[in-house]
Amino acid sequence: MSNTDTVWITRQAHRRLQSELAALRSRPSIEVPEDFMDYDANLVANYAARQARIRQIQDLLNNAVVGEDPPDDGIAEPGMVLTVRYDDTGEVETFLLGVRGVEDADIDVYATQSPLGSAIAGARSGEQRTYSIPVASSYPSR
Repeated sequence: MSNTDTVWITRQAHRRLQSELAALRSRPSIEVPEDFMDYDANLVANYAARQARIRQIQDLLNNAVVGEDPPDDGIAEPGMVLTVRYDDTGEVETFLLGVRGVEDADIDVYATQSPLGSAIAGARSGEQRTYSIPVASSYPSR
């Protein structure tokens, strides 16, 4: 996510992210000794992952619009709750087009970078879109 991407989130999601950020920041830092080869690789990896998540949450919170819906200009865009119907099955699905890591438990979230999210972004009501889902790699036969 770039620093100019606006993210619409609920007050509940905002509080949850603030709590998660506080918990991550409260964990002690690690000091890597000069003899790095003898240091616990898992500890270093976990620390790096924690720092990455802290940066991600900070970026989300810095760009968040809290408790407001995005403007409804009739175009599918991040922050909107969308309903789609799949032509091949007739199944109807409602979800939030958004950013993973911000979602509430009440609704499924599809990231704008997901196959469905990237296909539907910019669509207007009634417009048909197609997309392909990644196929799992095949396993070698035994």
